[in-house]
Amino acid sequence: MATLDSRQEAAVCRLLEKLISQNQARILVRAERPEPGFWFGGGNMLRDDDGTVWLCGRYRNAGDSRTGLAAGLRGLECAIFRSETGGRSFKKAMSWIKSDLSRGGRKVLSIEGTALHRMADGSVELFISSEKEIRYPEPLARYQKPGTGVWTIDRIAGRSVAELDASTLAPVVENAQYPEYLHVKDPVVFDDATGNTVLLFCSHPFCWSSGNTGMAVRSVGQAGFSVRCWEFVSRGPAWDVASTRITARMPIPRVGCFRDGHACSVYFYDGCECVRAHQQNEKAHKRPRGYSCEELGGAFVGWDNAFPELARLSRLAPLFVSPWGTGCSRYVDTLTTEDGIVAAWQQSQRDGSQPLVGHVLPMDEIRDILGA
Repeated sequence: MATLDSRQEAAVCRLLEKLISQNQARILVRAERPEPGFWFGGGNMLRDDDGTVWLCGRYRNAGDSRTGLAAGLRGLECAIFRSETGGRSFKKAMSWIKSDLSRGGRKVLSIEGTALHRMADGSVELFISSEKEIRYPEPLARYQKPGTGVWTIDRIAGRSVAELDASTLAPVVENAQYPEYLHVKDPVVFDDATGNTVLLFCSHPFCWSSGNTGMAVRSVGQAGFSVRCWEFVSRGPAWDVASTRITARMPIPRVGCFRDGHACSVYFYDGCECVRAHQQNEKAHKRPRGYSCEELGGAFVGWDNAFPELARLSRLAPLFVSPWGTGCSRYVDTLTTEDGIVAAWQQSQRDGSQPLVGHVLPMDEIRDILGA
C-alpha cells in the first residue's frame, strides 16, 4: 500500500497528541458513581445541519462479562445527549433501558457500544450492541458461564435523531457459525467513497481470550449488511497483542501536507496486552499493559482510495494513556466541523471511574500542526 511519507506521519502523530489531550480534557458525561467499574462511553457524535451535536453512549455499572451477571449489573442504559455548544457540553435527551431493547424472547442482559449514522435520505439509524439471553452453539455450551449470553448488534431508526423509535429494533449482525468470533459488539459506522455503508465491529471468541475487529458492508440499494471479514486488521505484535478494537474513523483535514493528493483517514483503536490483570516483574521496566475492560488507545492511518488497507501508527506502545487510575483511555470518537475537531473518549480517573471526557482542537491550530 502507499504509506505516508515521514513528514506526513510526524504531522499526524503531532495532531493526535494535541487532540487526545489527557490533561486538557474536560468531563462531558459523568459515570453514575465515582468509583471503579462505573463508566460512560462507547458511542459517537453526529452533527445536524443546524449545528446541533448529538452524542450516543451507554452507562455501564460494575460487573465483568467474563464471570456472569452475578458480578454486577453492567450495561444498564443506552443514552443520547444533545449539545447546542458545538460539543463542549451536553444535556441528556433520551434513553433506553435493557427491557426497552428486549425483543422476540431475547432478553437483553447488558448494553454495550452504540453508533449514530445519517443515511443518504437524511433519516437516522442508531446501532446498539447488547448481550442477550442466547445459548452458546454446541458443542461449546459447556464454556458458557451461568448468567451470561451472546453479544449481537441491532438497529433502530427514525426520520431524525429526536424521532428514533425503539419499536423499529431489528438485528443487524450476529454470529453462531464461527465461535472464534462468537460475540459481536461496539459498532463503528461510516459511508465509503462509493456510497456503501461500512460497519466495523469488535468480536470476542467463546473463550474470551482476545478481541478482533471485523467488517460488514451494506451496499448501495441493499437493506442489510453482509460480513466481509472477521479480522479487518490484525492484532498488534507488542502492547496490543490481545485485542485491537477500532472505535472511530477520522478524516484528516485537507490542509498542510495533506492538502494535495488523495484523502486520508485515521482509525482509532483500543488495545491491550492481556485480557486478565497481569502483574509486572518488580525489576523490569514498568509499562502500561492494559487488560480486559481497561484498554489503552492506539491508531491506524490509511488512504481512502486504498481502503481497507491501513498502517499502524502505534507499533511499539499505545498513543493514549490516562495519567490517572488504571491508565485506561479508550472508545475515542471525533467530529470535524469548520471550527475544528471535537474529540471525546472514556478516561480513567483518580477515583477509578471512567466518564466521557472531551477536548476541542481549533482549526487554526490544526492547520499549523499539519503545515509544520
